[in-house]
Amino acid sequence: MSDVQVHDSIEGLVAEEHELWEREASGRATEADRLRLDAVKVSLDQCWDLLRQRRGLRDRGENPDGAEVRDPGTVEGYRQ
Repeated sequence: MSDVQVHDSIEGLVAEEHELWEREASGRATEADRLRLDAVKVSLDQCWDLLRQRRGLRDRGENPDGAEVRDPGTVEGYRQ
């Protein structure tokens, strides 16, 4: 997945996240919406992690295509 593709995925996920937050704020959110919001947050973290990996590989003169999507447990376990 190229940087452009990752950015496109992020944009789509952010739009969905905003829609889900709007439903939550207006009191229209369902349990399925809340579960989807949790999944979207994890997917966003995975996308941002993938971009960081790609940049790191590129900075070291390596092929950024060697970056891989990490599992949710790894990405969600990072300290901020």
